[in-house]
Amino acid sequence: MQLLVFLLVYPILWCISILPFRLLYFVSDCLYVLVYYIIGYRKKVVRQNLALALPHLSEKERLRVEKESYHHMVDGFLEMIKTMTISDKEINKRFTFTNMELYDEYEAKGKSIAIFCAHYSSYEWLLIMNKHIKFEGFGIYKKIRNKYFDKLVRDIRGKFNATLIDTKETTAVMVSNYKKGIKGVYGFAADQSPKVWKAQHWTKFMGVEVPVHTGAEMLAKRMDMNVLFVKGEKLGRGRYQATFVPMVENPKEVPNYELTDMFFRMVEQQILEKPEYYLWTHKRWKHTKES
Repeated sequence: MQLLVFLLVYPILWCISILPFRLLYFVSDCLYVLVYYIIGYRKKVVRQNLALALPHLSEKERLRVEKESYHHMVDGFLEMIKTMTISDKEINKRFTFTNMELYDEYEAKGKSIAIFCAHYSSYEWLLIMNKHIKFEGFGIYKKIRNKYFDKLVRDIRGKFNATLIDTKETTAVMVSNYKKGIKGVYGFAADQSPKVWKAQHWTKFMGVEVPVHTGAEMLAKRMDMNVLFVKGEKLGRGRYQATFVPMVENPKEVPNYELTDMFFRMVEQQILEKPEYYLWTHKRWKHTKES
């Protein structure tokens, strides 16, 4: 059944991927109407999240953010599909780094690097940084149930020299690399909500106290990695840039959870600047201290 679904869907994805960007965004505009107005995908969740996280905005302002965030989400989904056939020249033109020299300085320090980022702007295209680095790049992701689509995702990201690690394999792979002296760059999109019974730390995120993942911090401490935050920005439709921001160079010396708290303050700053480019459909505030 998995293979049948893949064989039916793959030709559609490939046809979308070869569309010129102008047509791609026309398709996105049509899908936006379907997803937002007709299906209403997770609209209740989005409105609850926006009300909790952005209470300082009026209902009219939150509605604007809501609509623009859906448009951005659909654009991002199609841009991910476009990655199947996009050329290096095209994607390098559309996703740039403002201070790659800072990253190079961190490689020169001779320690593996943990990259903290959020589900903001174009977190999918961030993987092109692997074309510009010397260390081996690893992306932490949640395995897709359909093994054929899972392989497709791995192959797509492999175009950018990125090796994907399933969340269940992360610790074992990182420890193995550390013992072998393999210098790596590990990307963590660490702004998801953990299962509440697994939570080891709570912090305020957009003014609401919630459980947060601490695995990225603990692994950075255990493997003594330098830590960078990536601030993403959307310059226009299909055009993005990213900036590396130093966090810590000696995580073992930082009190537990301080690095995680620092990360969430940085994510908050991004969101407050341009909330429409955050992925509001995920249940970030499903569990709160009050509830």
